[in-house]
Amino acid sequence: MQNTSPENLRSMAHPDRPLAILSLIWAGAMFGFFFAWTCSTMWGLDAADPNVAIAAMQAMNESVRNWLFAPAFFGTPVLLAFAAAVAVRGRQRKVAICLALAGLLYVVGAMLPTFMVNVPLNEGLALLEVPLDPATAQNAWQSYSEPWQDWNMVRTVAAGFVLALTGWGLVSFS
Repeated sequence: MQNTSPENLRSMAHPDRPLAILSLIWAGAMFGFFFAWTCSTMWGLDAADPNVAIAAMQAMNESVRNWLFAPAFFGTPVLLAFAAAVAVRGRQRKVAICLALAGLLYVVGAMLPTFMVNVPLNEGLALLEVPLDPATAQNAWQSYSEPWQDWNMVRTVAAGFVLALTGWGLVSFS
């Protein structure tokens, strides 16, 4: 039997919950973005001809700078910080801690590797003019793909923990 006490009904309809739900959606979008690169996109490119992989990655790197991706990538830690602040105001300490930690982890584990490693690798790859001779293309792709994937795995794991912390925060409303 479901608990329909006034306290339980108030917590289910907590006014700060929609903001936490939006935080969960954005954290999930970013986890899914990094995860898809990890488990399919890069493996597919690794299996392709290196000249094709380089050209395809150049196009994907150019296309990711768009109006749909930018708010999720840059807005996730802002939204998490705002949701944490609202939770503090609403005396939801456990929720606030989860959301604040999620925001901090996103900045350190997803954004910093992106700006310090993945973007510089992308910018270097953008300078290549394909087609290259097969040996040069293979060497260039391998030199790019291996570190890019290693650091994308860092971003993926961090974003997974961000998603988990955000979910934990959401279910912690009292």
